[in-house]
Amino acid sequence: MADLYLKALTSERRALWAECRLKGLARDTPQRLRIVEIDALLAAHKARQEGKAGA
Repeated sequence: MADLYLKALTSERRALWAECRLKGLARDTPQRLRIVEIDALLAAHKARQEGKAGA
């Protein structure tokens, strides 16, 4: 079954990263900070999924 939460986060991250590359945005911009936040959410989500699979 498709993981819609994971798909939505990945899609948002790709869109933000593309915008940052096109505009040449610095690290302290809201878009780049959101990418960092999404990376943390993705890592936490994957850890939960691995925890469920191991149980």
